[in-house]
Amino acid sequence: MKSLTFKDVKSLLQTPKKVVIVPHVNPDGDAVGSSLGLYHYLVQKGHDVSVIVPNDYPEFLKWVPGTSTIIHFNTQTEIAQQKLDNSELLFTLDFNALHRSGPMQTALEENKTPKIMIDHHQQPQDYAAYTYSDIDMCSTSEMIYHFMDQMGDLELMNSDIGTALYTGIMTDTASFRFPKTTSITHRVVAHFIEIGVNHSEIHNKVYDANRFERIKLLGVALNNLKVIEHLNTAYITLSQQELDNFGHQKGDTEGLVNYGLSIKGIKFAAIFIENKENGIIKISLRSKGNFDVNELARAHFHGGGHQNAAGGKSMFSLEKTVEKFENLVQTLKSNLA
Repeated sequence: MKSLTFKDVKSLLQTPKKVVIVPHVNPDGDAVGSSLGLYHYLVQKGHDVSVIVPNDYPEFLKWVPGTSTIIHFNTQTEIAQQKLDNSELLFTLDFNALHRSGPMQTALEENKTPKIMIDHHQQPQDYAAYTYSDIDMCSTSEMIYHFMDQMGDLELMNSDIGTALYTGIMTDTASFRFPKTTSITHRVVAHFIEIGVNHSEIHNKVYDANRFERIKLLGVALNNLKVIEHLNTAYITLSQQELDNFGHQKGDTEGLVNYGLSIKGIKFAAIFIENKENGIIKISLRSKGNFDVNELARAHFHGGGHQNAAGGKSMFSLEKTVEKFENLVQTLKSNLA
C-alpha cells in the first residue's frame, strides 16, 4: 500500500470523501469519544462519515453526541460491510494492531482503502498508509484535537466535538490523574470549557449513572480483593456466576481494577473476569511508577497497552489463571518489593 505524508492526508481531506472511522473492539470512553469527535469534525468539512464499532459499548457512553449514528458491525454486518467497501478513507482509532478490531479484523485486512491510524499505544503495526502514533499522549481523543490543529481547523471546534473529546480524555486519564496528563492536556480541555462544553454534566453522565446491580457487583469484587503484601500487589476475581447474579452489563466492571491500586503501598493491581461465552479470562492490569504492565501483558497474557495500564486475556480457567499470576509476581519480586 502506498504510504501517505501528512500533506497528502490534508490534501485528501480538502474534498468530500466517503470516510469510515473504526475504534477497537469493546470500545471504551476514549475509543467512542475520539471516533465521534473526529466524526463531527469531518462532517463539518463536508465528508460522508460513518463510525463503525466492532461490537457494543457501555450504556454510560450512549448519550455522547452522535451515538445514534454509530453502526455496529456485529449486528449490522451487511450495512457495515457496504460502508467499508465504498469507503475512500478509513481511520482506525485508539488501536494499532488489526486484531484489536475483534470481529472486524478480516474485513479490515481485506479492505484496500487507504488507512489512517491515530493511536497512543506502544509498538504500532505497519498496516496504515499514514500513522499518527504518540505513546506520550494521554489519549487518542487529545490526539484528535492536535490533528485538527495540524489541519488548521481549530475554528471548526464546537460543543459536540468538545464534548466527545472531553469524554475520551477524562475516561482515559481516570479524571486527569494518570501521569501522561500534561499541562497541554489541561489547556486542551480548557478550550472545550471555553466554547461551552459542560464538564460537570459529562462527569455525572459517565460516573454517576450506576445501576443498583452494578453497585452490588462492586461489593462482590471488593469482597474478592486479595492483597499480596510483601509484593505490593493486589488483585480481584469475578466469576461468570458472580456476574450473572447481578445481571452484568457491558461497562459494569469498568474501573474496578483501580480499587486495588488505590490501597496504600500497592504498586501493581489486576482484575480477572471470567467470560464463558468467549472461553477466556479477561485481564486488566494497572501499576504505579516504573513497573511496566504493557510488557507483562504482551509477554504473558496475549495483550498490551501502556506502561501503567494494559489488558490481556487467558485461555485457562479462572483458578489456573490466578495461579499463573501468583507464580508470575513471585518472579518479579525485585521490581515490586
